Amino acid sequence: MDTSQDTETPTDLLAALSGLGPLARQLNQVHTRLWHEQVHQSLTGPQFTVLSLLHTRGPMDQGTLGALAHLDKSTAAPLLDRLDQRGLVDITRDSNDRRRKLVHVTDNGRALATRLAPAVVAVSEQLLDPLTSEEKALFLALLRRTVHKAQDH
Repeated sequence: MDTSQDTETPTDLLAALSGLGPLARQLNQVHTRLWHEQVHQSLTGPQFTVLSLLHTRGPMDQGTLGALAHLDKSTAAPLLDRLDQRGLVDITRDSNDRRRKLVHVTDNGRALATRLAPAVVAVSEQLLDPLTSEEKALFLALLRRTVHKAQDH
């Protein structure tokens, strides 16, 4: 076993430490903290997304909802079960295809999403506050493009 240590730090290691991964993790940590402090302590971002999608687009099947909310199958079912247990969504079987689950937002779910939306927007604005309006638009556009391209692979 080689116990000697290089006195020179490899360039790739420094680039990795200052690259996208650590920055994305830090941004997520700050966003999660602000969400917990300012939005809601027992509703997650993905749960809010699901309630908002159902409120704005209407009832839909679980697969479509998972795709629109960018949830993988292993995450979608337990997330929906938690929302169902809390009375925020109703999940029923499609009468035409018993394998297919239909998800509807309840009045309580609709009211919660509507009530929290301004705080969700405020957290985003707080995170983007150091940027000018033009920089915010560019940052979000580049981030969307990067995420969409990564999802294609």
